[in-house]
Amino acid sequence: MSVASTRDLGVRFVETVSRRDADSLRALLADDIDFRGLTPSRSWEAGDSAEVVDIVLTHWFEPGDEFDEPPLVDSDAFADCHRVGYRFRGHNAEGPFVVEQQAYLREEDGRIAWMRVVCSGFRDPS
Repeated sequence: MSVASTRDLGVRFVETVSRRDADSLRALLADDIDFRGLTPSRSWEAGDSAEVVDIVLTHWFEPGDEFDEPPLVDSDAFADCHRVGYRFRGHNAEGPFVVEQQAYLREEDGRIAWMRVVCSGFRDPS
C-alpha cells in the first residue's frame, strides 16, 4: 500500500473515532491487530479488532463525552510506519476538555495491523 493510502487509513481512523462508528472502526482494523495504548493512568493491549473498538469507544471515550468540533489532525510518514496526531475538543458532565493522541500504525492488506497510541488524557482547555 502506498504512503498516501496508509496516511488515509490513519486519518480515517481518527474520523471514525470522532463519529463513534464502531462498525466502521472495526472494518479499518485487521482482525488480529497488534495494539498497544498508553493513557495517563494505565496501559492497554489488544489482539483483535473487537477489543480495540471496546477500548477506544467505551473506555477512552465514554458515551457522555461529546465532541464539539471536528478533530485537528496531523499526519506524516515515519520510518516503516505512519504517524497520525489528533486533538479532540469537547465537553462532558465535568465540563469542557481537550485530549490529544499520537498514533503510529502499519497497514496490511488495506487495514491497520499494528498500532501504538499515547494519550495526553482529558485536559482542561482553559
